Amino acid sequence: MPFYLNKYKIVGKKFSFATIFWVSICTISIIAQVAKGITHNNNYLIFINVFFHSIQKLNLYAAYPTAYGDTNHYGPFFSLIIAPFAALPNKIGIFLWCMANTFFLLYAIKKLPISNNNKNIILLIGIVEMLTSLHNVQFNPMATAFILYSFILVKSKNDFWATMYIAAGFLIKLYGVVGLAFLLFSDNKIKFVLSFAFWMIVFFTLPMLISSPQFVLQSYNDWYNSLSVKNGENLTSDMQGMTAMKVLQKVFHLKFITNGMIILFGFIVYLCTLLRYKYFKNIQFQLNYLASLLIAVVIFSSSAEAATFVIAMVGVGIWFINQKEKTTLVITLLIFALLLTSLSSTDLFPKFIKQNYIRPYALKALPCLFIWIFIAHQLLFKKYETVTL
Repeated sequence: MPFYLNKYKIVGKKFSFATIFWVSICTISIIAQVAKGITHNNNYLIFINVFFHSIQKLNLYAAYPTAYGDTNHYGPFFSLIIAPFAALPNKIGIFLWCMANTFFLLYAIKKLPISNNNKNIILLIGIVEMLTSLHNVQFNPMATAFILYSFILVKSKNDFWATMYIAAGFLIKLYGVVGLAFLLFSDNKIKFVLSFAFWMIVFFTLPMLISSPQFVLQSYNDWYNSLSVKNGENLTSDMQGMTAMKVLQKVFHLKFITNGMIILFGFIVYLCTLLRYKYFKNIQFQLNYLASLLIAVVIFSSSAEAATFVIAMVGVGIWFINQKEKTTLVITLLIFALLLTSLSSTDLFPKFIKQNYIRPYALKALPCLFIWIFIAHQLLFKKYETVTL
């Protein structure tokens, strides 16, 4: 499958077609989303009220039906991340929030230790899910970037700043905790651990500056309870819980499978990769590991929804460019993911199919599960060679 991406010279710098396409289509999507008005951007209302409720010392996880639908599921530290946007008029805030997500992820992909052509391929593979996330005014592109930055900075021997992104991602949406796995690739593991502890303390206490220590401590307890309730709701929701567990239960009729069993299996796989320590410095092994984590954090999470899959599809992109041989199986899995994972959320799929098959059977997660298994096999058994990516 050839990928030839022309270069365009703009203002003295070279921008690839993929970069121009990414920025252009994301900007158009954001403008269209802003034009809908604040009442059609419920997630943004939830986000900014994390800040306002922190200042007012109101429960961050209670329902406020007169202000917005659903409830908040992000940690207290998120109040500081969203604060600059909450201070702006809503339309400007929504626009800048979505643009921040757009460029934060774009820059993270551009900083990956791979060729420019491969960076462009990842952008194109991830663009549809990026638009899905922007349509929902989500934090997920930034969450993806946090994981990528932590990997990139560990590779650059900047463990102190790498762990900043890990701690921030963890205290906002938990997903960022997978970055702790990059300890395997660190040259200074003690510095890595101490730096992570430092940032956890800093980010845990910072929200107290706009509220109080008592409020923040109570909020973390409320957050835990909120996630526990949400986890139970996700198991019966077609819009949530697009997980490997639901795929195995409903598609393959393995009713006995639980999410705990899936997570345990994944943990055992990652534990076994410790035996492959001789490849910890190999870039192909590292990128496969990164791709695997990006996919796993979505399909093994009970809270996975359509807008979350930008994380997984960036992982799919990294997996694809990391395959030295683009075999028929690799190409087939990529096309399967592009069709069923990315496009199934768009209007290209009839509403009847989405409502009766895609959502109830969590088919959006199926290609990602197959690719995760493919990567797991490579992590455990492949003999890696040094190649230029």
